[in-house]
Amino acid sequence: MMNFWQFILTVIVAVHLNFLTPSTPAFAVTNTEITAKDFLRMGADKMRRNHYQEAIDNFTQALHIQTNYSLAYNHRCIAHIQLQDYHQAIADCTESIHLTPDNFEAYLNRGVANYRQGHYPQAIADYNQAIAIKPHDFRVYYNRGVALTGVGDYSQAIADYNRALTLINQQDSLLLADIYNDRGVAYFGLQNLEAAKEDFSRAIESNSKDDRAYFNRGCVCGRMDDNLVAIGDFSQVIKLNPTHAQAYVNRAVARYNLGYHQGAIADLNQASKYFQEQGEKLAYERTLNLLKTVQQEISLTSEIA
Repeated sequence: MMNFWQFILTVIVAVHLNFLTPSTPAFAVTNTEITAKDFLRMGADKMRRNHYQEAIDNFTQALHIQTNYSLAYNHRCIAHIQLQDYHQAIADCTESIHLTPDNFEAYLNRGVANYRQGHYPQAIADYNQAIAIKPHDFRVYYNRGVALTGVGDYSQAIADYNRALTLINQQDSLLLADIYNDRGVAYFGLQNLEAAKEDFSRAIESNSKDDRAYFNRGCVCGRMDDNLVAIGDFSQVIKLNPTHAQAYVNRAVARYNLGYHQGAIADLNQASKYFQEQGEKLAYERTLNLLKTVQQEISLTSEIA
């Protein structure tokens, strides 16, 4: 039996865009005095429309007028996160914290930027500070759980996910799916496959279009030698995301283990095609090597028979 399962730690870090709500319905300025608050509002509107660089320009203009404008630094941090400029995001959040030491949102957002750079201990430290300021916000427990998973502290991550689940709106099915999926990843890290499978199933119940949860449950089922269910889950991933190359690879493994050799070869061919198109050179080469191995083993089995 082949054991080529790849388990993907699929996690989401919440970024809360806590923008200042405009007090007027439009941003037209009729006088010549444009204030820092006006530029902040303009930038917030640009952010809502995903015009992140323009938003940064507006927040920068606000800071030219009012250099100690903590909220503008925090907003600009979020825009930099969206553009994956994490170094500048951290600098802006740090300045916002310097100006407003009890700035919960700045600690939360700096934690996100640190996490995105792979600086998990720094992210955890930021989330600890945020919890000290505001201990009843689900986002910081969820995000800290993600960062704790990054450093391999799965037990504490599970505790944080549990806390987040007690604080969120239970009607928010998409958020529930995210937390269950990420808690399942932590259970998997502890090799508690039954608990991981249960959480991935809960994620699917909360959001039937969550291809990550189907993928992860398929991997767990494969590890538990339940190849038939694994095939069903990977097939669902492919239905939701037809170019998910790794799902084809994993379904090929499950098919091979059940003796569906031609189906396994077909899946590996599809996987290699998509890996190549997506520029995943290493994954492409590994898939070709696996395909060669499968073909050789099938040929050898046929000769023996």
